[in-house]
Amino acid sequence: MPKSKRDKKVSLTQTRKKGLELKQKIIEKIRETADLYANIFTFSVYNMRNVQLKEIRQEWSHSRFFFGKNKVMQIALGRTEDEEYKENLSKLTRQLQGQTGLLFTNKGETEVLKYFDGLYTPDYARSGTVAAQTVELEEGLLPEFSHSLEPQLRQLGLPTKLKRGVIQLQRAHTVCEKGQVLNPEQCRILKLFGHKMSNFHITIQGMWSNSGKWKTFNDRPEPIVPDRVKVK
Repeated sequence: MPKSKRDKKVSLTQTRKKGLELKQKIIEKIRETADLYANIFTFSVYNMRNVQLKEIRQEWSHSRFFFGKNKVMQIALGRTEDEEYKENLSKLTRQLQGQTGLLFTNKGETEVLKYFDGLYTPDYARSGTVAAQTVELEEGLLPEFSHSLEPQLRQLGLPTKLKRGVIQLQRAHTVCEKGQVLNPEQCRILKLFGHKMSNFHITIQGMWSNSGKWKTFNDRPEPIVPDRVKVK
């Protein structure tokens, strides 16, 4: 009788004792979870936000997420055919690179893709983000801002002045160009003008079912983002 893959022991001898114990517990938990659910989906997270991820976890409380610690997840499920916990799981673990995670669920492919394909949460861009579009500020008065903010706007590089106690943008100003890496000042300007350039979203990459079948998903839909916008 062939030896079960579930009997495999994992060596983590290069890890300190406490770290080893913690990682071993995670490995055991992942394997226990794999036994409880029919499907495992791999996913990538874009513009990571802890608040949104927490909300998704709550909404999908019937399922289980593992995010981060890619190497530990790979070891738990198997990096090669010889190591894999169940058939074809080594194909799944190859996708665990960067901001990726695992969704263990009894929900089917159709329901999972429908939910996550429509999940785009606008948020303010952070420093270091690549600008998704060119943003221009239109010339004119800015009555929505208190006059006391005018020095701050000038420090951010905006061509402003006070006109009868109201801030005026003296000429059109390009905050950023598409493809440019945003700096803190640009992000601050975008936030002051209420322009949410980033989208938090999760892309489903692949699906493993407890029948041993592995499937990848390519060309997932993305939101339409105009190349250039003007903000008043």
